[in-house]
Amino acid sequence: MSSSILKARGIVLDKSRPLIVGVVNATPDSFSDGGRRRTPSQWIDHALACYEAGAAIVEVGGESNVSNRPPVTAEVEIERIVPVIEALVARDAPVAVDTHKPETAAAALAAGASIVNDISGLRDPRMIELCAASKAGVVLLHTVTPPKTPLWDDELYPNGVIDHLIDFFERRLAELEAAGIPRERIVIDPGPDFAKTPKQTIAALRELDRLSTLGCAIMLAISRKDFIGALTGRKPRDRAAGNFAALASGLGRGGRLLRVHDVEATVDFLQVWEALEGEADVPVGLRIPEEIRREQSLQSPDAA
Repeated sequence: MSSSILKARGIVLDKSRPLIVGVVNATPDSFSDGGRRRTPSQWIDHALACYEAGAAIVEVGGESNVSNRPPVTAEVEIERIVPVIEALVARDAPVAVDTHKPETAAAALAAGASIVNDISGLRDPRMIELCAASKAGVVLLHTVTPPKTPLWDDELYPNGVIDHLIDFFERRLAELEAAGIPRERIVIDPGPDFAKTPKQTIAALRELDRLSTLGCAIMLAISRKDFIGALTGRKPRDRAAGNFAALASGLGRGGRLLRVHDVEATVDFLQVWEALEGEADVPVGLRIPEEIRREQSLQSPDAA
C-alpha cells in the first residue's frame, strides 16, 4: 500500500491531499513568461511570492528546458539558482531544483534544496548516488530522449503509451530502491510532451490512475504544456483554462503534486475542486462578502 507521506531531507509532506509545486524559472529565456523576469532580484521576488501564495514546494530551475534554447553550463545554472534557493530556505520553504546536472544538484542541495527534479529521468548514475547519499527526494520523469531533444513519433509506443510508462517506472524504481532511494522519497512524472505527441500525452493522462499501483506520489506537470496549446491554439500565458481542465482530470486519476506557474489561481482552483469533491468541509454559515459579490458599476448611480 502506498504511504501518504512524502519524505525528503528532513521535510515531511502529506500527499493524501493535493500539493502545489510553484515553478520559478531563474532564466532570461523561459518559454512560459517570455523573459519577463531577467534579474536575480526578480527571480527571488517571484519565488517568495509563490511560497506566500500557497505553494507547498517551490521548484527553481536555471536552464530553459525547451529545445530551441542553447544549453548552459553548471556554473551558470548554479549562479542563477543558489541565491533564489537561499532566499526560500531562509523563509523555511521546501525547495526543489530542476536540473539534470549532478554538479548543479549538489550546489542546490548544499544551499538547502530538498528535492531534485531531473528531466533526463535520472540517467546519470552520479545523480542517483548524490540523491541517495543526501537523502534527497527525487522526481522521476519519463522520457526516452536526452534533455533538449524533441521527438514526435506516432509509432513510438506500439503497445500503448501507458503500458510503456508502467514498464519504464517499474524498472527505474527498482534501480533507485537498489541504490538506496525508497519510494517514499520518489515522485513519478509521466512526462507530458517529453518524447510524446499531443495524442500520446493525452493517452497517458487518460490512464494516469494505472500509475497509482506503483506506490509513489504522482506529479501533474501539465502547466502551459504544448499539448494544451495544440488543443486550444493558445500561447503559453493564455493556457490557464486548459491547465485547469487537465489538473481536474489528473486529480481525479490520482495526481497529487501540481506543478504550476500560476500558484495563486491554482489555490483558488483547488479550493473549489476540493469543496465539490468532498475533500474539504464547507461551513454551514459560509456567505459571500458584499464587497466581492458584484463588480462595481462603471455607470454613476445618479446617471439618467
